[in-house]
Amino acid sequence: MPELNPDLLSIDRGLVTSPAGCGKTHLISVSVKNHQETKPILVLTHTNAGVAALRQRFHKAGVSSKCYRLSTLDGFAMRLVGSFPFRSEVNPDILKLENPSQDYTDIKNAACHLLSQGHIQDILFASYARLIVDEYQDCCIQQHRLVALMASVLPTCILGDPMQAVFGWLGLPNWTADVCAKFPVVAELNIPWRWRNAGTEEFGLWLLDVRKKLLDGEPIDFKDSPNEVTWVDLEAADNCHVCQLSAARIRAPSSEGSVLIIGSGLNPPAQRKFASQVPGTVTIENVSLEDFIDFAKCFDCSSPEALNQLIDFYSKVMRNVNRQRFLKRVSSLEMGRARNPASEAENAALRFKAEQSPATAVDLLVALNKDASVTCYRPLVLRACIKSLNACSCTDGNSLYKAAICVREQNRLLGRSLPKRAVGSTLLLKGLEAEVSVILNAADHDENSLYVAMTRGSHRLTVCSHSSVWDR
Repeated sequence: MPELNPDLLSIDRGLVTSPAGCGKTHLISVSVKNHQETKPILVLTHTNAGVAALRQRFHKAGVSSKCYRLSTLDGFAMRLVGSFPFRSEVNPDILKLENPSQDYTDIKNAACHLLSQGHIQDILFASYARLIVDEYQDCCIQQHRLVALMASVLPTCILGDPMQAVFGWLGLPNWTADVCAKFPVVAELNIPWRWRNAGTEEFGLWLLDVRKKLLDGEPIDFKDSPNEVTWVDLEAADNCHVCQLSAARIRAPSSEGSVLIIGSGLNPPAQRKFASQVPGTVTIENVSLEDFIDFAKCFDCSSPEALNQLIDFYSKVMRNVNRQRFLKRVSSLEMGRARNPASEAENAALRFKAEQSPATAVDLLVALNKDASVTCYRPLVLRACIKSLNACSCTDGNSLYKAAICVREQNRLLGRSLPKRAVGSTLLLKGLEAEVSVILNAADHDENSLYVAMTRGSHRLTVCSHSSVWDR
């Protein structure tokens, strides 16, 4: 058995296999903290959620920001292409990501071209001491090629677990033939530290056994589980949605704890519906912010429908918004028919109708947000809208869209905060950990997605399904 606590700083080229919760993030943070060289370590991972989790762990461990540079793989590829557009031999407009599926592919290919042509090896070597890549199981073939090219310049350690691969549609390299051939296994972590530290080690050991069963194609019986696991029978429920809502309202054991509610990745509107119906819950947004970008592309401050569009947008990010009543009140006030005086938000709406500018649109959103009866369940989208409106111009009809693209890319680089109670898919919650995880329907998940979902919570797991037995 390989050693369980490898020194990542001593690995020239290798792979550390790391089941969920077995200390991988801690191992990375300790290694980066122990880094003594002048040049920083380049740390890359797959998702913005993973970046946020690593940044939080580094901060908690007291790791100096001088020791590392942290980014997603795609974010780093974008930085390379943006820094060397001529040598990348692509149109710099692909960095706008107006056609994300194709643009990301072209960006990764361009970054690989840069490295394969030997254009920036010296710059990489001069900039970084070594490379650590987390969540390697989700690297697509192009990302694997990019890392392999960088590994010819920098000492490189990758960490991952094939059981947590949930981005299969991107085209993943074969774990044995491609990944392990380039990066031989140097260690395998097998102590469930997340659960041991939480005082729920039996739960953690059971999850390791679940992982083995899933790898071997065996069924999982949720009734045959430790006390930390609750199975919710949807088959016996009078109303499945109400039953799932009840399960999603579970409290974390501690006041500082968090709850992750995991839904189907194929149905983002359903995730938003759950967030809107469970108090204190927010959605984890896809970094592409597609519906906001669509709004920014279509919204025109000068349009007669601008107020309707703005209130419609607002109603899709806030709870308890009565869109029709608000618009009716504004119309009555405008025509002098209203008996009751205007509220702050209604006055802001009247000012917007009179001026219809980005500034008055921001004033309206801010005034609406002061209403104590409404709460935001999509704060990232609301903040992105306000920030974009503040940045755009009255004279350029396409200005809001351009500003929205810039804000989206800023969010992509910064990562995102980890809320106390969140709804998302395994794709968006992957890399995050909480005290409690809730799976809204086990049937929505394949074995990899199910394993990722089951391992998000350190104290408790609630699984909703129509059968206590999950089988592929």
